[in-house]
Amino acid sequence: MGWQEQRWLVYASFLGLVATVESVTRGEFFHHGPSARDQLLEAGNDKTHRLPLDKPVLFYDGTFDSIFINTNGFVATAEPTGESTYLDKMPPKFGTIAALLGDLDTSDGVGKVYFRQDSSPDVLTRAAQYINGAFPEDEEVWPTNAVVVTWVNVATHEPPSRGDGIEKRRNTFQLVIASLETASYAIILYARDGMPILSTPVQGSSVVMHAGFNKGLVRGFVFSSQGPYHRTTTDDEASIRALAEETNSGLRGVWVYEIGTSPYFTNVAPGEVTDLPVEAAPQGPSEADHARRTVYTNGQQEQDREGAQIEDHPVQYQPLQPGNPEVLVVDDTDINVDVFSYDLGTCANNRKCSQFSDCKDYLGGYCCNCRPGFYGNGIECVAEGKPQRMNGKVHGKVHVGNSPSPVEFTSNDLHSYVVVNDGRSYVAISDIPSTIGPSLQPLSALGGVIGWAFALEQPGFRNGFSIIGGKFVRQAEVTFLPGNEKLTIRQEFKGIDEHDHLAVSTTLEGRVPEVPRGATVQIDPYSEIYQYGNNLITSSSTRDYVVSLPDGSTETRSYQWRQTITFQSCQYGESLKDMKPTQMLSVDQVFVLYDANNELIRFAMSNKIGDINGGEPEENPCFTGRHGCDTNAVCRPGQETQFTCQCATGFNGDGRTCYDIDECRDNPQICGSHAICNNQPGTFRCECEDGYQFANDGQTCIGVDRPRDACDEGTHTCDIPERAQCSYTGGSSYICSCLPGFIGDGKVCQDIDECQSGTCHQDAVCYNTEGSFTCQCRPGYYGDGFYCSQEKTKTQCETHRDSLLGSTEFGPRGPRPSVEQYIPSCDDNGSYEPMQCHGSTGYCWCVERNGQEVLGTRSGPGSRPMCIDHGGVPAPVGPTPRPDVHPLPPGTHLLYAQSGRIEHVPLEGYEMKKDAGKALLHLPEKVIIGVAYDCVEKMVYWTEITSPSISKASIQAGEPTAVITSDLDSPEGIAIDHLSRTMFWTDSVKDHIEVASLDGSQRRVIIDTDLVNPRAIVTDPPNGNLYWADWNREAPKIETSHMDGSNRRVLVKDDLSLPNGLTYDSQSSLLCWADAGTHKLECTHPSHGDRRKVIEGLQYPFGITSFGKNIYYTDWRRDAVVAVDRHAGKESDMYQPQKKTKIYGIATAYAQCPAGQNYCAVNNGGCTHLCLATPTGRSCKCPINAVGVGCVERDSGY
Repeated sequence: MGWQEQRWLVYASFLGLVATVESVTRGEFFHHGPSARDQLLEAGNDKTHRLPLDKPVLFYDGTFDSIFINTNGFVATAEPTGESTYLDKMPPKFGTIAALLGDLDTSDGVGKVYFRQDSSPDVLTRAAQYINGAFPEDEEVWPTNAVVVTWVNVATHEPPSRGDGIEKRRNTFQLVIASLETASYAIILYARDGMPILSTPVQGSSVVMHAGFNKGLVRGFVFSSQGPYHRTTTDDEASIRALAEETNSGLRGVWVYEIGTSPYFTNVAPGEVTDLPVEAAPQGPSEADHARRTVYTNGQQEQDREGAQIEDHPVQYQPLQPGNPEVLVVDDTDINVDVFSYDLGTCANNRKCSQFSDCKDYLGGYCCNCRPGFYGNGIECVAEGKPQRMNGKVHGKVHVGNSPSPVEFTSNDLHSYVVVNDGRSYVAISDIPSTIGPSLQPLSALGGVIGWAFALEQPGFRNGFSIIGGKFVRQAEVTFLPGNEKLTIRQEFKGIDEHDHLAVSTTLEGRVPEVPRGATVQIDPYSEIYQYGNNLITSSSTRDYVVSLPDGSTETRSYQWRQTITFQSCQYGESLKDMKPTQMLSVDQVFVLYDANNELIRFAMSNKIGDINGGEPEENPCFTGRHGCDTNAVCRPGQETQFTCQCATGFNGDGRTCYDIDECRDNPQICGSHAICNNQPGTFRCECEDGYQFANDGQTCIGVDRPRDACDEGTHTCDIPERAQCSYTGGSSYICSCLPGFIGDGKVCQDIDECQSGTCHQDAVCYNTEGSFTCQCRPGYYGDGFYCSQEKTKTQCETHRDSLLGSTEFGPRGPRPSVEQYIPSCDDNGSYEPMQCHGSTGYCWCVERNGQEVLGTRSGPGSRPMCIDHGGVPAPVGPTPRPDVHPLPPGTHLLYAQSGRIEHVPLEGYEMKKDAGKALLHLPEKVIIGVAYDCVEKMVYWTEITSPSISKASIQAGEPTAVITSDLDSPEGIAIDHLSRTMFWTDSVKDHIEVASLDGSQRRVIIDTDLVNPRAIVTDPPNGNLYWADWNREAPKIETSHMDGSNRRVLVKDDLSLPNGLTYDSQSSLLCWADAGTHKLECTHPSHGDRRKVIEGLQYPFGITSFGKNIYYTDWRRDAVVAVDRHAGKESDMYQPQKKTKIYGIATAYAQCPAGQNYCAVNNGGCTHLCLATPTGRSCKCPINAVGVGCVERDSGY
């Protein structure tokens, strides 16, 4: 998910939090305790733990790499002195962040202090909600690390109990320190039901507790003095009571402070939102509020009554009797969940309802309800009958059997597909090693929740998505019998994304019993009872499964399963009134398989939701799933076994066959003015044009006031474009920088006389030019001017020829070879002649540029083969092109890939000649990702992933030729070095970058570490540099190295989300990228480190290329090639091919090769095999298959 979508979600979530009319509860704290993998402070009084930090905390004007957590309700920046030095003598002499400081104690085992560092997206996003909500006028901040400290049920430190039976009062509060590189914030949460202690006894008297921030002693030149102390409470107990009743963040009981900034700091800054929403009339307590409730948390049963002490009792799992499902009761206030919630607005200003729902106002707020033909919770609505996909990642650590070492899951892909009209669901998880794959087979429930969400509904019953939509948190615990191994599954469902896929994040922690390799698992049909309550759904069951061992024997095993699903629903409407308190999910036709060869685990099952008592068996095909309707159709039941098939909303047809309706084509004005309509299967989306944004109604696009770009308008004060560059930096700011070859401040630039620095060889003449220079050897000397010699350096062909001539007989006219000897022929430039012949036998053959014979070209005496001139390409020889494939006419073209074809559109100047766009190659059944162009041989190269390969074809109507077909998993980006005659590509499954000669014969991996999702890759041949992008969602980055993989470094890592495309323009030395997450197109000079935003508001860019002043990118949402004028910073043209499908890679096919040379351009750089250019030389490298072929490696600089 890109940052734009994330920020929308953050904003929506924050509105939901602000709208809560009551104080924050313990259940709304940041997740804490053992299930959050917190550390536990040693029990006792005045205990301290030093916590080293992964990233520093800024406090006042200091930076701290560790903090000290204390029982007494505070965190210190230095090791605290004993409590007697500060409890009644505030402020202390050490730096203190006091959440609620007093004489507290956890010796009785009831009170606990939990703490951890956390950089998970959930925690950081929630922290950003609080901070940005508390400072609404400031620019948004996005923390990169957090420390979460929670004091739970801490009591005052008092003498031993007198035995009068009076229970201790206990406080519960939480401190979160959220930090980014330039600032740190304190977020403090005080629970309304957790603040009975206002004072603590100290030396016989009662002292009011403290909250605030203290810098501690400040050392002067001679004396030390007490630093600033920002106290947030007073000596009045009412100020402590107000912590849970008031706010500075807009949410009662939540307080936010900016506590440190860099490089400058003035003072602690409190949040600025002290107003609270108007509260609804209080509701009287229900019987359930007074009843004693049982809570299951982390395998412990806690019995809780309001105001009563909580006691922990271990729970032993008991096998359940068949047909007697267990009822699980969970206290919903103790569930920690951060999902979508409604606010207290009205339909007139809501922006949360789905475009396929209607909004209705109520006394306390509003509710959204899906329209007929759609189902969901109103916030999210999907068309009835339409198949649903789910995508996500799996993380965590799982032990197998008695193994002490866990198997780690690091962003393993999870994909699921549900045929909604028959309830059949399919789930696949990739990259599962054989050490754990067989043992995961019993866990069909890993994907079972999507089966429940989209189960086939029996009359009067509703599946999960119909009730709660697609945003919820599912927590499950599996206990395997009889070994009592436990596995925890936590899944956060994040709603429907821009591709109409349900997004999910899964975490696995614990241990599973071992299933031997080669064993299979069979799971019999089972039923599971779901209980529905207020924002909470629970279920539990016991499941049996049969393990068929490799030796032919079988074992029947079982496990117990408990789960809770937490969500936020609308509390005002009638939509949930008719929800049945219990429903039964019936699952049959369960299929599980571990594919060891592909390291995949697959699950499939059929799901029906219905009556807990079973009821009468349904015979209507709509309820059995045996109806034969199209997968995009709804089955409508009639009398008895009669039914009809009706295409889902957004589709046309007879129900047996359904076709997508293109709403954008049928009604071009459907989205209104200044809006773009994007057709999608079964639906469409409206988005505002660049320069416009949605108004408060979420539908009308209105203009955005943008700052003036002086670089674009020409009103800057930089030197002329021939000497300087103006780089727009946002707002009204810009930077002037001199171009290479000039020196100055950018406003005045002067030519650098490179000849004064002795750059050329001593036997060469230096000629200074404006912004550059040239070196030329003196008469009688040979070389490139940087190195000159009186001896002319022989080419490879000349060396080859002269070595043979030197070993032959000498006659009166010089050396003469023997009659049988072959002597190579060299042209005037010393290169191999394309055709070589044996003088005595009459045989002739074609050779490559390096002199190697082209197989299949040898001809007998009297005939001559047609050999390709190394300086150009002759007319194609071979089959005539297919009638639907057109050779490219002269000129510059854009080549782009669509599913099953490569097409081109000519450029006239910088404008696309749309009417002349045609197919270049038809490649049916292929999914082509990357496209690259070799300007020397006029070849297009491409990668495709259906049968992973790299292929090529001449743009002059040559047939496709496979170049590499083995040892590829998912080749995506591809780039050509036309000077060195090499190609580079990324493989997103192998997570490496590889290079090969253009015929694919010499391969070598150059980068194979610290890559997660490498895709785009480009070359800078004259300078010997390589650039690539890794769209790893956890840490996206753009990197560079020399072409041999050396000198690797990160160029850009901040403010990236999904950098799909890269392009390098050799004329301007600009590296530009398109990001589908931030929706921006940006550029940088790799050598300068500057960064400039060209344009924002892109929709879903994928591939990108450049030509002159223009950048061209492919857009998945518009199915188009879009031109951007990077000087003007705006889109200048758009071309939509006739075929409306996703467009992938794009490349520029130049009419002539760009100017420039590198050290590999002549004689292969003197290398025996791979020549890889660097900025100062070349590296000679051996391919992986260079065994016994006399390969010589030399490092860069040779």
